[in-house]
Amino acid sequence: MRQKIGVAILSIGLVILLASCAKTPYNAQNAIVNTASTPALAHALNVKENSQKSGLSYQIVKSLTVEVGPRIAGSQGDKRAVAWAEAKFNELGFDKVYKQAVRVRNWERGFADAKVVSPFPQVLAISALGGSIATPEKGLEAKVVMFDSLDSLASAEKATIEGNIVFLNTRMERDRAGSFYGQVVPNRVNGAVEAAKQGAQAVIIRSVGTDNSRFAHTGIMRYADDIEKIPAGAISTADADNLEAMFSAQKSAQQDIILNINMQAKDAGWQTSYNVIGEFTGSEKPDEVILISAHLDSWDEGTGALDDGAGVGIVMAAAKLVKEAVGQPKRTIRVVLYAAEEIGLVGAYQYVRTNKNTLGNIIFAAESDFGAGQIYQLDTGFAAAVRNDPADLYSALNMMGVKLGNNTTKGGPDVSMLPNYGVPVIALKQDGTYYFDYHHTPNDTLDKIKPEDIQQNQTVWAMITAYMAMSDFDPRPAPNTK
Repeated sequence: MRQKIGVAILSIGLVILLASCAKTPYNAQNAIVNTASTPALAHALNVKENSQKSGLSYQIVKSLTVEVGPRIAGSQGDKRAVAWAEAKFNELGFDKVYKQAVRVRNWERGFADAKVVSPFPQVLAISALGGSIATPEKGLEAKVVMFDSLDSLASAEKATIEGNIVFLNTRMERDRAGSFYGQVVPNRVNGAVEAAKQGAQAVIIRSVGTDNSRFAHTGIMRYADDIEKIPAGAISTADADNLEAMFSAQKSAQQDIILNINMQAKDAGWQTSYNVIGEFTGSEKPDEVILISAHLDSWDEGTGALDDGAGVGIVMAAAKLVKEAVGQPKRTIRVVLYAAEEIGLVGAYQYVRTNKNTLGNIIFAAESDFGAGQIYQLDTGFAAAVRNDPADLYSALNMMGVKLGNNTTKGGPDVSMLPNYGVPVIALKQDGTYYFDYHHTPNDTLDKIKPEDIQQNQTVWAMITAYMAMSDFDPRPAPNTK
């Protein structure tokens, strides 16, 4: 009897503690994981056990990269990817599979060559930036002028730039969160406009990447309607180092550095792509939607394994593993594979336009789009009053090395506009220490994905998806909405 009384008191104490965790700021050190604390957590832990035995996400990425490969928006590869995604959703047994048409501009790279003509003749590894116009058919040749930032370019005397080729040479530093990307990417996006304002014939940039290699990094760039369009390319970081060194050496040679560039990219006109969507329909609350997503398109030089084949594999596998473990989820699980993210979130904006009247039904949205590095943090964009309610889930994730972060995230790129409509989001922060070594290069291939890392991603995503799909937790509306 004494033992039973003790057990009863311990059980009551546990319930009180869990209730307290839900109403007070979350503290991982004081959190308790109990498989029976809520039915939703029990489902999440069951999915975790199954996921840790599954290599499904890796197999999906392998299928995409081998059977489709590169898939730039509007291309034949993109069309194959759409057909592949429909077939894969059906193969995985999704209840409902459908598409949303997305109009996109198809840009074709053509070839790109660059070489230093004098005083130190050498070939440079170059890639045209996405959307760039071509050089004249026979290329162009001019003096190179170097700047370490867009600001220094904008403040320079126009006479020193006019008729020349601008070289923007800003280094990107390596860190786990990839936080320096936002500081350097304006060179790629806006460099052509700023150089053209100063009368340049073309612009080349140091690749937006952290590697030390001869792989150039591509990526989207922009023009302004009222500024002359000039060709834009990126040279590899190793070649950028070499070109930078030439500027020091040429002082003694007292000669200008002359560069020849030939890039024959072209706009191939309007095409139709698609958001491809698969659902497991909710058994009790079919109108309440758990939205997990990735983007289906990629750049055209690698096979898009990290960006964003990994995300595609992670979210498709997570949903499938939940279905296998729990049967029909209480809420609808919707997997969205967005079109044309790389050229400006085109599919994501189309999704919002198409679904604007039902966005309020989304319980939360999330996107996997940062490769396959292991997840170390969960950031949320939940209503503040209930943010700490799923304390048992946070505890279970913390035991896996995934700590609870801030409540101010806007989610991944394609879901970043959803909080403006009151939709809560989460961001699962991945280790991106080496992500920008491969990002937007020919080196973005399947061998860069570690099966154990993508499996960890798959497991975390599956646990969160199961918990949210099988619980009544409702984090709506997103904080600071309009």
